[in-house]
Amino acid sequence: MEGPTLVREAIVAGAPIEAVFVAPGAGDAAADAWARGMRVYDLADGVLERVAGTVTPQPVLAIVGMVDVELGALAGPGADPRPVVVCADVRDPGNLGTVLRSAEAAGAAGVVCCDGTVDAYNPKSVRASAGALFHVPLVVGGEPADVLDALRATGRCAIGAAARRGAAYTEQDLSRSVLVIGNESNGLPAGLDDHVDGFVHIPMEGRSESLNVGMACTALCFEAARQRRGR
Repeated sequence: MEGPTLVREAIVAGAPIEAVFVAPGAGDAAADAWARGMRVYDLADGVLERVAGTVTPQPVLAIVGMVDVELGALAGPGADPRPVVVCADVRDPGNLGTVLRSAEAAGAAGVVCCDGTVDAYNPKSVRASAGALFHVPLVVGGEPADVLDALRATGRCAIGAAARRGAAYTEQDLSRSVLVIGNESNGLPAGLDDHVDGFVHIPMEGRSESLNVGMACTALCFEAARQRRGR
């Protein structure tokens, strides 16, 4: 994990930080880690540039344990009734990071990355999440059909996002839903129709046929939040 913002968010969330590495000239980028007694290592000049995942890395890196939870945390007894986002075959790490960020910002109960979806711990996904990875419950793995059936058993309504199918997203009750988003090019995987309760689309007034997955998820999550507020 790279950058003082992500490190700070991990500390605030109580994530399992194993070690923090600081480059020369980082200033107080690791001050919070120092204050909490974490293992902080000063790097020699030029070392960070050889190990970081970006061309121009930020001056602090951290090794953090994975923070995902079991599906039962979202589908078990007493689970949070707010909407859950299910990613079925989402492949772009930047999109997945945006999904995590938007779901957390809109107050979703959690995000599920089904089998076939890009790794939630891909460095690009982590960066794009802007720390939301540590603040929204995350489930990694599971066949999409099995995941949807488990979540529907809690009384939620599974709604698939589509380009031109189903009701307009503002006309569907999303307040207690499972929002299912699919592949950037092909949409939802084949065979899921029997595991969802309906579909929604986001009407387009311009020439674009659809939004990218991250932006579409943002619109759906915040519409669900608006409906929960009752206005």
